[in-house]
Amino acid sequence: MKRIFDEELHGLYTRFMNMGTAVNDAVAKSVKGFVLHDVSLAKEVIDADVAINEEEVKIEKDSFTLIALQQPVSSDLRKIVAMMKSTNDLERIADHAVSISNATINVKGNERLLTIEGKLEEMASVVEDMLSRVLSAYVTVDVDAARQIVLEDEKVDNYLTQIHHEVVEGIVENPSAAKGGVEYVLVAGYLERIGDYITNICERIVYMETGQILTLN
Repeated sequence: MKRIFDEELHGLYTRFMNMGTAVNDAVAKSVKGFVLHDVSLAKEVIDADVAINEEEVKIEKDSFTLIALQQPVSSDLRKIVAMMKSTNDLERIADHAVSISNATINVKGNERLLTIEGKLEEMASVVEDMLSRVLSAYVTVDVDAARQIVLEDEKVDNYLTQIHHEVVEGIVENPSAAKGGVEYVLVAGYLERIGDYITNICERIVYMETGQILTLN
């Protein structure tokens, strides 16, 4: 019975990781599309979100089924509950990637602020690295790694502040960039919230290992 449970849980973990990889890819493509004003790439991210949403629902359903049929012990139950919540975090991250892609469609043809776009790329790079690392830490239930990843979120917050200030300065110098400037701030905000969801996943890792519900940031 335990062997069957372990096999099914492993299958859910594999699907969770695949979903995480797809979400990280969506974030990377959404920012690339925004910086390049590539509407076709933006639409690719938007279209791919359907499969991500469907997978979240399937993982949640199969997790409930596993709990009902196998009645896992507390430590195994924590793993399933944490994965369900983390899957929801991934889905919300993907939603923000879609929001960035929608901003790409809105910003097409607007005045560009190249220095801000460079900052957004740097900010996105930090976020993508955090997401990649948290997926690895999740599989190994590496609490120390999770705590280190949370520290990176401060960099993301700092980028948001910098971009906001620089956009304001850019608009003052060039009022015609106002419309595009608003989209830059929105995109930075989406990336900042993605960082927060990654922090949530780090907290799930701690919960899996210790049973403690902590706020790490």
